[in-house]
Amino acid sequence: MFSLSDQDRESLTSFLRDLVRTPSPSGHEGAVAERLMVEMRTAGLQEVHTDKAGSVVGRLGTGQGPVLLYDGHMDHVGPGNPSSWQRDPFGAVVEEGVLYGRGACDMKGGLAALVHGAKLLVQAGVHLQGTLYVAGVIQEETCEGLAVRLLLEELGLKPDYVLVAEPSDLRVARGQRGRLEMRLATRGRSAHGSAPERGDNAIYKMARLALGVEQLNSSLKEGDVLGRGNITMNVVSGGNDLNVIPDLCTAYLDRRLTLGEDEAQAVREIAVLAARVGVQAEVEVMGYQADSYNGYSCRARQVFPAWVTAPDHPLTQATLAAAETVLGRRAETTLWGFSTDGAHTAGVLGIPTIGFGPGEERFCHVGDEQIRLADVFAAAEVYAELATRLLGAG
Repeated sequence: MFSLSDQDRESLTSFLRDLVRTPSPSGHEGAVAERLMVEMRTAGLQEVHTDKAGSVVGRLGTGQGPVLLYDGHMDHVGPGNPSSWQRDPFGAVVEEGVLYGRGACDMKGGLAALVHGAKLLVQAGVHLQGTLYVAGVIQEETCEGLAVRLLLEELGLKPDYVLVAEPSDLRVARGQRGRLEMRLATRGRSAHGSAPERGDNAIYKMARLALGVEQLNSSLKEGDVLGRGNITMNVVSGGNDLNVIPDLCTAYLDRRLTLGEDEAQAVREIAVLAARVGVQAEVEVMGYQADSYNGYSCRARQVFPAWVTAPDHPLTQATLAAAETVLGRRAETTLWGFSTDGAHTAGVLGIPTIGFGPGEERFCHVGDEQIRLADVFAAAEVYAELATRLLGAG
């Protein structure tokens, strides 16, 4: 069993505080990437570098045998309303064993633990019989799966196993619902606001669709494991002038997918709904485009499949065993409510993927975001233990 010394815990805490004190919103992760590379090299990881998009990766092991990828992301959402914070969002304040700050829970705590889990292996003189990669990727908050896809393509790598270190409250996360983003448009005919009968109001058409979208939820598929999918209309825009009948209205849909649902089905549902309510509408799956901090043009479609790893899968069982060894209690499984890089590794590539990380989901993206340092320490020990179980060690 691996155990962090008091000095190790101080070093891990210092590193995590550095990460939290360094703002890294999506597209601006450069300073955190530099700090992460320094820590990886200090920890003893090999071939530490950034890929073409700016994600950071380091390696332990021979480069032969089974391959395990530990995946974390460097970016975070914005701090939001200042009134929701009682502490400095980037102060990394520690009170009674809890560290506060934007990104502490989602997911710099998990990222710091990954690096120091690898450091434990180096300190113990473990010679892995396979290869461990530790990655900190970009722009996960805005387009999960994009950066890990680019990284694996550049490395020419398809791991045998993937662990995503998103917050799971030290439980083993076996999967998540998927999601896709759609743009919906209705068109009408403009006219002067004083004579609406001469025009065709595109907003009124969208209103009929909006009611149908709300009602659509009750008919969506109920998954055996992940539960029911859902759909919400979260952004609507139309019209430019108060005295002009709008000839265009645009809405954006957030569709959550359970197992067995896919892009084609989700788009077809909206087309059928439009026909039923008697509205002509245009629907398309949205694309993502943003430059990374180093200028690389990131592009992807906003489609993220659902995935689940079976409870009896060797990866699930190994992660449970590693957690129980470190925690000294029975480990629990869970399912994530949010989407992660597993949408690509498991949902697209079919790689056995599992989630395990410090932090509670309820503290993600909120004011006074926080994480227990004891859980970060435990996660690092679990990551070291799991690598030896999956890859073998000498």
